Amino acid sequence: MSLKDQITEDMKTAMRAKDSERLGTIRLLLAACKQREVDERIVLDDAAVVGLVDKLIKQRKDSVAAYVAAQRQDLADKESAEISVLQTYLPQRMSADEVLAAVKAIVLELGASGPGDMGKVMGVVKTRLAGQAEMSSVSAAAKAALAG
Repeated sequence: MSLKDQITEDMKTAMRAKDSERLGTIRLLLAACKQREVDERIVLDDAAVVGLVDKLIKQRKDSVAAYVAAQRQDLADKESAEISVLQTYLPQRMSADEVLAAVKAIVLELGASGPGDMGKVMGVVKTRLAGQAEMSSVSAAAKAALAG
């Protein structure tokens, strides 16, 4: 069963359970998937869905920070609840050590050296580690690997 099919099944389960918060978040995710499919005229595979989930989680985290700064804890709590629902669709994340090891292996494989090769390294790293690690930590690991 593909990830998109699993999300659709989870939506049906949330409907039956009358879990309105979970249902709203899942519908939002499915709408984002459908929008991307229509815009790009493609069918999303699991990797693309994971990338979309990552993007939605990042948006929610930014919103939480803004709501906390504006002292709107009620809205921050709602966004945090959406994050927890969305995170169930992400694969197991890599640890910081695993990310650094993977990035170092890619740097060696490409023969990259120095900060000038950052773009080349990140292009390969993004495709290989998509959904397995947060790109901010991957970027930091790439900078460290290229500097040392």
